[in-house]
Amino acid sequence: MSTVRIALAASRTGRGLLALWLVLPVVPLLLWAFADSWAFPALLPQDWGTRGLTEASAAGAGGALARSTLLGAAVALLATPLGAMAGRALASRQVPGSTAVLAVLLSPLVLPPFAVALGLDVLLLRLRVPATLGVVVLLVVAALPYTTITMRAAYAAHDRGFEDEARVLGATRWRTVRSVQLPLLAPALAGAAFLAFLVGWSDYIVTVLVGGGRLTTLPLLLASAASATGNDAQVAVLSLTSILPPVALLAVVGSLGRRGRR
Repeated sequence: MSTVRIALAASRTGRGLLALWLVLPVVPLLLWAFADSWAFPALLPQDWGTRGLTEASAAGAGGALARSTLLGAAVALLATPLGAMAGRALASRQVPGSTAVLAVLLSPLVLPPFAVALGLDVLLLRLRVPATLGVVVLLVVAALPYTTITMRAAYAAHDRGFEDEARVLGATRWRTVRSVQLPLLAPALAGAAFLAFLVGWSDYIVTVLVGGGRLTTLPLLLASAASATGNDAQVAVLSLTSILPPVALLAVVGSLGRRGRR
């Protein structure tokens, strides 16, 4: 019993330290976000206020937040089913030359993003592909390695006996997929979608090169504000705005994972 208690205490301590490690970097941002004046050597801001919120709003934070959310959602909606299909095919080993196929799918992780985006930007311009569409397509390709690897592992561990039993009991193929396969793979699908969302949400290089400045997302707005001087409060607000939505989404994905293990 004492061994179990020690293990539980160690687990709780580890989770607490991990949470502290993640929260500590956010504390200075919270202070700066509501600091109208904070000069050295003061440990805390001398004047509190909402100047950072006002400046961030005036700079277009609301529109940038909406565009980043839509871009991340579009990448997730496209890359997740594509990665699921690729992962299923690779896990079943029914694809000829699966090693070569996997190498091609993983190539976006190996190639320098700046060089790839710069080269493809010229190609997209010559093909007259709209800038926003080009950004989405390239980010979906960049997200495919993450979704494919996640779903390949999920399908490799997936017990198809549950599906066979449902078919024996008279369920149609679509009913089996909807009622058996998808619920069992929901945690993996949520994790893959989260990774794909992060690729679209946090991208800077593809958006600035291929978007050509016509698609202003939060990373672009944040980089622009950080390059200026005297905008510490605004930068802090934009940084928090960039951090909080993925953290909230991660909490949702974590809850799905816990339900899937029950």
